[in-house]
Amino acid sequence: MYSLSDFDFNLPPERIAQLPLPDRSASRLLHLDGDRIVDRRFADIIDLLQPGDLLVMNDTRVLKARFFGVKETGGAVEVLVERVLDSRTVLAQVRASKSPKPGTKIRLADAFDVTAGERAGEFFTLHFEGDVFELIEAHGRLPLPPYIEHNADEFDENRYQTVYSKEPGAVAAPTAGLHFDEALLAKLKDKGVNFAYVTLHVGAGTFQPVRVEALAEHKMHTEWYTVPQATVDAVKAAKAAGRDVVAVGTTSLRALESASQSGILSAGSADTALFITPGYTFKTVTRLVTNFHLPKSTLLMLVSAFAGYDEIRKAYAHAIANEYRFFSYGDAMLLTTRNK
Repeated sequence: MYSLSDFDFNLPPERIAQLPLPDRSASRLLHLDGDRIVDRRFADIIDLLQPGDLLVMNDTRVLKARFFGVKETGGAVEVLVERVLDSRTVLAQVRASKSPKPGTKIRLADAFDVTAGERAGEFFTLHFEGDVFELIEAHGRLPLPPYIEHNADEFDENRYQTVYSKEPGAVAAPTAGLHFDEALLAKLKDKGVNFAYVTLHVGAGTFQPVRVEALAEHKMHTEWYTVPQATVDAVKAAKAAGRDVVAVGTTSLRALESASQSGILSAGSADTALFITPGYTFKTVTRLVTNFHLPKSTLLMLVSAFAGYDEIRKAYAHAIANEYRFFSYGDAMLLTTRNK
C-alpha cells in the first residue's frame, strides 16, 4: 500500500521549463518500455506508432480565465474561473481580503460587472451581465500554472493551446498535446495512425497538492468530460484489430477510463473524480503520451499505476540526471501500460 511520501522526489528548480521551445515537436521524448529507457525526440513518435493505432486527444480549449477587479467597497479581488455552468454563470476561485457576500457586485478588468452568488465549497458562484464566453475571451488573461514565473503574453496565448483545441472550458492546458504540430499530425495520418477526440475541461484542481499521507483519504477534484460515440466506435475498431489505444495526456486517459467504469467504454458526458493509483486495472488505454508531473501529485500516482511504480521512479531519476525539462512547457514521455 503506497502513501503520499512514496511519490515525492527532489526536482532542481532549473529543471522546470519556464518557456516552450520554439518548435512544438522539438521537445525530447523519454520512451519507457517496460524497464527499458530510450532517449528520443518527440518527432520520433511517428516511428513508435503503427498503422491502425488510435491517438485519442483532448480537444478542450483553455479559457482566458484570470481576472483582476474591485468590489463595490474598493477592495481588490482576483478571480480565476474554474468552470462555466451556463452562458451567464461560472464557478470561480475568488481571492480577496474578505470573501464576497451573496449579492456583492465585482467590477472585473475595469470592463464589466459580476454578482457574487452562493458559495460552493472552495468556489463562488458568479453571475455575469452578458455572455460568459464572450466576456472571458475579450477581457480575461490566460492562466498559466503556478510554477511558471511570468505573466502570459501573446506567445503563451498560442503555445498554451493545442493546435486541435476546439471546445472552450479548461483553465489549464492538456499539456501532452502541446508537442503536436500540424506537420507531425499530417505525417502520422499519412502513416495510417487514426485520431479520435474526447473533451475534458481541465480544472485548477489539477495543480492542487495532496495533503493527506493516506491516499484513501484524499478527496479528488472533479472535472467534466464527454466521450462521443465516434470515439467509442474508433476505440472498438482499434481493439478489434489488435492495435493500441494511445491516450494523449492524462486528461484523455481519465476521460476514457471514467467512461469505462462499467467495464465497457460508453459514450456520454459526466463529472469525473476518478483517482487512479497503483493497483488500478486499466480498461481502455494501452499507451500514454504524457509530460513529467509534480512531486506528490495525483498525476504522478496515475502514471505510476500505468507504467509501474519502480519503472516511473527510475525514469524520473534518469530524466533529472539527463536534464529533461519538466511540467507544462517541458518534455514528454511515452509509456506502455503494465496491464497490456
